[in-house]
Amino acid sequence: MSTYVQGSPEWFGQVAEEVIDPSRPIVDPHHHLWPVGGALPYGLDELHGDTNSGHNITKTVFIECGAAYATDLPAHLAPVGETRFVAGESQRDPAHLISGIVAHADLRRDDISSVLDEHEEVSAGLLRGIRDALARADHPEILAIPGHASKDLYKNPDFRRGVALLGARGLTYDSWHYHYQNQEFLELARAVPNTTMVLDHFGTPLGVGLYASQREEIFAQWKIDIAKIAECPNVVAKLGGLAMPDNGFGWHEADRPPTSDEFLAVQKRYFEHTIECFGPDRCMFESNFPIDRFSLSYTVVWNAFKKLAASFSETEKDNMFRATATRIYRL
Repeated sequence: MSTYVQGSPEWFGQVAEEVIDPSRPIVDPHHHLWPVGGALPYGLDELHGDTNSGHNITKTVFIECGAAYATDLPAHLAPVGETRFVAGESQRDPAHLISGIVAHADLRRDDISSVLDEHEEVSAGLLRGIRDALARADHPEILAIPGHASKDLYKNPDFRRGVALLGARGLTYDSWHYHYQNQEFLELARAVPNTTMVLDHFGTPLGVGLYASQREEIFAQWKIDIAKIAECPNVVAKLGGLAMPDNGFGWHEADRPPTSDEFLAVQKRYFEHTIECFGPDRCMFESNFPIDRFSLSYTVVWNAFKKLAASFSETEKDNMFRATATRIYRL
């Protein structure tokens, strides 16, 4: 049995892989960032440590995570502090790696237009969308990262008005939610067809607690839901984010992290079905770091994506690794 602490450099060091196709340009459209003392020790240095580990990461998109909320603004504008923080980090980074920001705002507010103006003002031109996530944990006690969205948020008329405003302003709507909410997301996508919506993390199929014994039943329904969501032309899919503890694969507690082949052995079917339904021009690989970093390294996750995409054409590969994210987030 390994004596290494999960997530430590020594733990990751047990799996060393040569980088596949190292020159391929990659846009990582989904990562987080926290200031010193934040929820996780993941700042600009840690981000560069991962993105400079061998793969050719040319740009990234920051996704809201409750970091650096403002204490000098009214409560409803606290997320503007996060946008201000990330924009500042991008500006002080000589590489300007962070090229887009998906911020947070309460889309139900009557003054949502002015809230978006505040985000725009501090974003240094990087604001690309809003994530006011649908995630609502039915059993929060079993989850490492329980979502606390209001029940039936997806059909709240004020919320839908806010989602529609995003489209009118050329901004995207990102959603993180659980597998049992995929039909809620589907209804929202149909109700607001003029806003580009991004499905994060495959709709997060859960695999812990009471869900652990239901993986095949959940997968069967998930396949149906993904196919229906893909019929909405305003939706694109992020491919990744399935290595979170709540997905139930258990790597964050294993003696060593998985290899790229071991990763694909259990997750490949989720990727293949989503790509088949959406097509490569509406799919983008994502790291979801540092959350997926609980389970595997940045080198391994992108190696897995490259192995998975090996049979696709050059144009299809470029879509999934770079072009879709560049188009959707206007990078």
